[in-house]
Amino acid sequence: MVSLQQPVCDFGLKAVDFSLEGTDGKTYTLDDVRGPKGTLVMFICNHCPYVKAILDRLVLEGRALREIGVGVIAIMSNDPGEYPEDSFDNMKTVADANNFPFPYVIDETQDVARAYDAVCTPDFYGFNSDLELQYRGRLDASGKEPAPADARRDLFEAMRLITETGRGPEEQIASIGCSIKWRHE
Repeated sequence: MVSLQQPVCDFGLKAVDFSLEGTDGKTYTLDDVRGPKGTLVMFICNHCPYVKAILDRLVLEGRALREIGVGVIAIMSNDPGEYPEDSFDNMKTVADANNFPFPYVIDETQDVARAYDAVCTPDFYGFNSDLELQYRGRLDASGKEPAPADARRDLFEAMRLITETGRGPEEQIASIGCSIKWRHE
């Protein structure tokens, strides 16, 4: 397990479309999940301790973001051949057990992760209503352990700013997590 930080936000970068199968049996595109005031595309997985530490908060923030007009999707791009805990069946189990309020989809080819230049799980991409990147930071101060209950809600606050102004905060703290588990070709 390699701990990585993702690069800083490339303001204005356009969201890349996708068509990915969800744990609910539906196929989702960017337009399907796009919110009227913004869209959050996040890369997560099942096995990463950084993701496990924030699962409860991801669910809460996913619901809170939906309430302010932000569409949310979670993408799993790891190689389940090398990391069986990240299999599609296990994705279904995790999504159901945690009552995900957003689609959880698999990026089997890893093309979407490459198109977004995702480097770690979790990796968050916050777009404005024009699908321009405005946030590439952390959820909160959590690491391998959850942050205190009163921790600043970095992701939510950034997305709320984006819904109000179309722009993300100039100061962003990078997310930290496990590297994307790329297929060996």
